[in-house]
Amino acid sequence: MQSPQTNDTTDRTTSIPAPRPPSRDAAEAALVEHYPSLVRLAHLILPPDLGRHRRVLAAHALVQRSLGRAGGLPRGGTGGRGAGAPGEARRVPRSRTGGEPGGSAHDWLRARVVHDALRPPLRVSFGAALPKVLGLRLFPRAGGTDELALDRALAAAAPATRAALALTALEDLAPPAVVALLRGAGVAEAGRAAAEAERLRAACGPDVAELLRRPEFDPCTVHLRPTDLLRRGRRVRLAALAGAVVLLAGTAVGVLDGPPATPPRTAASAVSGEVATGLPVRVPADRWADTSRVDFTAWPARGDRADDRALIRRALTEWTGGGPLAAGSEAPSLLYAGTVDGAAVVLLHTGRTLVRYTEPGPGPGNGRPALVRTRADDGDVTTAAAVVLARTGNRTRYLLAPWVAEAGTRDLGAPGSPLRPLRMAADGATEPLADAEPTAAAPGSCARVTALQLRSSTRIVEDHAFLLADLGGLVPAHLTWTPLPVPGEPARRPREATGPLGLAAWARSACSLARLRDGGVRSVNRWEYAAQELPEKAGRAVWVCARADTWEGRGTADITLEVPGRTLPVTTVHRTAACGRFGQDVLAGAYWSAPGGTRYVLAAGSRRVVGVTATGGVSAGVPGRLLAVRADGAAPLRLAGRLPEGASLPGWTDRSVEGGG
Repeated sequence: MQSPQTNDTTDRTTSIPAPRPPSRDAAEAALVEHYPSLVRLAHLILPPDLGRHRRVLAAHALVQRSLGRAGGLPRGGTGGRGAGAPGEARRVPRSRTGGEPGGSAHDWLRARVVHDALRPPLRVSFGAALPKVLGLRLFPRAGGTDELALDRALAAAAPATRAALALTALEDLAPPAVVALLRGAGVAEAGRAAAEAERLRAACGPDVAELLRRPEFDPCTVHLRPTDLLRRGRRVRLAALAGAVVLLAGTAVGVLDGPPATPPRTAASAVSGEVATGLPVRVPADRWADTSRVDFTAWPARGDRADDRALIRRALTEWTGGGPLAAGSEAPSLLYAGTVDGAAVVLLHTGRTLVRYTEPGPGPGNGRPALVRTRADDGDVTTAAAVVLARTGNRTRYLLAPWVAEAGTRDLGAPGSPLRPLRMAADGATEPLADAEPTAAAPGSCARVTALQLRSSTRIVEDHAFLLADLGGLVPAHLTWTPLPVPGEPARRPREATGPLGLAAWARSACSLARLRDGGVRSVNRWEYAAQELPEKAGRAVWVCARADTWEGRGTADITLEVPGRTLPVTTVHRTAACGRFGQDVLAGAYWSAPGGTRYVLAAGSRRVVGVTATGGVSAGVPGRLLAVRADGAAPLRLAGRLPEGASLPGWTDRSVEGGG
């Protein structure tokens, strides 16, 4: 699909003059019929920094106001051309699905919703216009990794880009029609916004429309949670006290001329005050429960020394080398300052970097202050759920995110063992855990590998447990798995590995985590991409590609062949997109010796592979994606796969696999 053009000629030739406003009866009927889709459209365009609760209410308010602003529409027939604010909805695009020439009542309402959702937030009168919800917070349900990734991408995009993506993916409008509608809504660079939307859609994969139609992006299907009950009670008591003070001081106010009133200390002024004093900013304690960015930017300042300005300034000085932050750097926020096992620890975060400053306790031989930093600019509910606070001897303490409601540990090598509860203090710091470094103990076995199993609060997502593994960095890696494909069903997506099948799968890959230690790994997904019956009735083999993504963006793919009783390495590919969202076609093969000693070439491709050819030690070709042929030699093996469109897919055969079941 070609990107829309930005010149005026294109807009004039692909747009339709605005229709006369519909009759009120037609507008009301269209609003009732299309209300859910209009609210979803408004919700996607509105700025994420409104917070989830306020954004849901604002989306409903905008759609309801779209009809209210058409108050001059007649009950029958069609109204005059002048309805609506000047300059609004000057063009109504023609939908791919057809419709009346000049548009319909639905087109007219959609154009108004887009226009109002794109207006700067300060110009939209959300206050009195919002539906009133007291004592409750509303928010759509949270999704899986794909939905979270798309939500982050949308949050980083411009409002006009979000509008263009929603109009193409959800409203099924052609790109030229999207450009016309955006220009009619007042977007100066509508063509560029549409082109950015196309690039965003390509980057997020072909299933963007399906993802956007899921409940995670539906403001009409929401969860209800209470507001902070303790804080609400304190506010009621404070309001009563303030009322009494006002009554007592009322006469004095009328008699005395006091100094000018001090303006209230807003969140912005609080942030400015912190920056002015050379201290990091502090996030409100409950921001994590009402934001679309559930990551390190939502962590509040915690720890028993969070008010120790001298300690925090020393941490900042160590980080910046005594000078100011680099030009254009985001102001750091304070995540933690406290005493951990006798040492002072400070955690700082900008939009890109996570920093841990450790200051040893008093006494000779305790060493010098240490600073550790890492990339942490693409976190989410899972990958921003824990940070390593301290490593003392062979023990590690973690600081858990404020949205973690339950915590425990698991031995990855014993999937049937029960979850061991993990105690954590009120500030989120855990008890010390024995070092779980996954180093190889003997061929075919490895040392005990411990993983954190955390569950997030129902205030942000319901019943969402996930696994994290400490791979030596500041932030543990998120472990997921993708089970074997099912014929005739859509491709499966990565899922949490906390169920019996996921734990059993990771038990076979736990030892491989040792190779990833100290590599800045953000997440590891174990993808079971193929299974085949072994020759000589030696059992069933499973082909696995474990993809490790780093915070820097690089990826590593480990291909293994799992035969009964053993996991055999095939090859490792560095700096690759393979086995991820942007590399979904995989083919690998290796030599394998059956229990009787006969040598074979085994190969398997992912679900889109329709043919496999092997040369080198054998010369064979088969339709489908599985190959198992007897080999007489041991020459270097070469593989090629065929895809449905006729393209060739090179196979990986870097190592030989020896040994039978």
